[in-house]
Amino acid sequence: MLAAVLLLALPFCNAELASSIAGSTVVDSYPPAGATNTAIDTYFPDASQVGYAGPTPTGAEPAAIITAIPFSKIENAFPLSEPKSANGKDSSFNVMRHWGNLGPMYSVESFGLPDASPTIPEGCGINAVHLLMRHGARYPTSGSGSAQFATDLNAAASNKSFSATGELEFLATWTYKLGAEILTPFGRDSLFSNGVAFRYRYGNLLNAFTDLPVFRTTSEDRMVDSALNFAAGFFGLRTYETDYHQEIIIESDGFNNTLAPYETCTNANSEDVGNFGGIQGDIWADIYLKSARKRLQPLIRGFNLTTSRLIAMQETCAYETVALGYSEFCDLFTEEEWEGYEYYVDLNFWYSEGPGNPTAAAQGLGYVQELVSRLTHTPINVWNSTTNSTLDSSNITFPLNQPIYVDATHDTVISSIVTTLNLTSLAANGPLPTDHIPPHRSYIVSQIAPFSSQLVTQVLSCPASQEPTHIRFLLNDGVVPLTGIHGCKEDPNGLCELPSFISGMQERIGEINFAYDCFANYTMPDPDTIIDGRYPTRPL
Repeated sequence: MLAAVLLLALPFCNAELASSIAGSTVVDSYPPAGATNTAIDTYFPDASQVGYAGPTPTGAEPAAIITAIPFSKIENAFPLSEPKSANGKDSSFNVMRHWGNLGPMYSVESFGLPDASPTIPEGCGINAVHLLMRHGARYPTSGSGSAQFATDLNAAASNKSFSATGELEFLATWTYKLGAEILTPFGRDSLFSNGVAFRYRYGNLLNAFTDLPVFRTTSEDRMVDSALNFAAGFFGLRTYETDYHQEIIIESDGFNNTLAPYETCTNANSEDVGNFGGIQGDIWADIYLKSARKRLQPLIRGFNLTTSRLIAMQETCAYETVALGYSEFCDLFTEEEWEGYEYYVDLNFWYSEGPGNPTAAAQGLGYVQELVSRLTHTPINVWNSTTNSTLDSSNITFPLNQPIYVDATHDTVISSIVTTLNLTSLAANGPLPTDHIPPHRSYIVSQIAPFSSQLVTQVLSCPASQEPTHIRFLLNDGVVPLTGIHGCKEDPNGLCELPSFISGMQERIGEINFAYDCFANYTMPDPDTIIDGRYPTRPL
């Protein structure tokens, strides 16, 4: 018995005693107080005042989406340090690609069309492009699991019984260095780079404008910064503020906004309907984190590693990496546990903002109505969703003749919109089970709505002409089949004839009852077999 007690005590012989700062929050502020001195501004005139700019002739606009073969892909996350798993120090396993919505965007190889390229098909011309993009990498949202983990750890560290050893020894002096909600430097960089890339791919469409473009975003700080960084990359830092109009739509409770539809969809915010994905995810988390808890709990005393805290540690790995460039939390978990975390996120999205939630199609309805309005150059005249009648009825704030449209939104909204579009290839193997990861699954959030995610609608003419004839969708550079849309046929390049797509979307719009799905008093079906984002039985 004595030997057993001594054996249990061995891991803590060299344990790190907790510092009073363990889990405390560290905040830096720049510029330093009092550093802004306008009195010396005259010493630093801007370029327009200095002059002597040298020659400044411009060249032709690029059109890489037509000419660039092979297509240039996003495959890394420079300058972030690439994390490794606990059992994969020398492995090619990419931990970042298993962070779900918290990972950086990367180019998806295929959504079931392995021979399709993002470069437009030979013989076709590009007539217009619609970009729906997610904001860049950010700090955790207010009240996140990471912040709560730090608070709990700080409280535990004040107790003399607390100590940590081995792989968890760093927790004794670890501090919480994350802010909340706003973009990180990497988030700003990725949106700027995406703007540059978009100019390379679709810059030639600027030649078709007769007035300045109108791009849209919401009023949240990270949304505005994402839109501005994208515009600076697309138009150029020196001129972007005068090269286009930035529309900022209020994102707050009660305001109609197709880029933040949950603000006017009551059921999307309820515990039993809106958070159903969290409930399903927790069931899986208790399974996939069982080994991690057994392995890590003996390394820390005075602090219980519950399932929710282990999830928070995995989330902190992602958040610290995109905010600070590196995190010691990452290599605490094995490859299997990172795969488990990715599926945990998939379950959350599938059952809360995706095909398995009855409010998902309703939340994406407004944007799809706007898309059809833009494609047909026809003003919206029915206000039965999250469309904003004040803004969308004006040809100033909602123009219908642009060759390029750019809208910034959130991860959950992109998930809802692809559900409304009925991109059924993403939901092919649903509903998702909560006791195992299904093989060859089609719904993977890291491919659908990562940081800086991009849903691109290409409006094409095949053969190339002034009048568009076809349409197709790219989700993070992967071409998505449109066979779930009535009238769209199988096509190796993901093409659908434009009239058929518009007709199919109008039919889909007519199937969705926004008022019922967002406001009716119903309970989630048991089991939840929904795969199209609509409540299974309701009046039309």
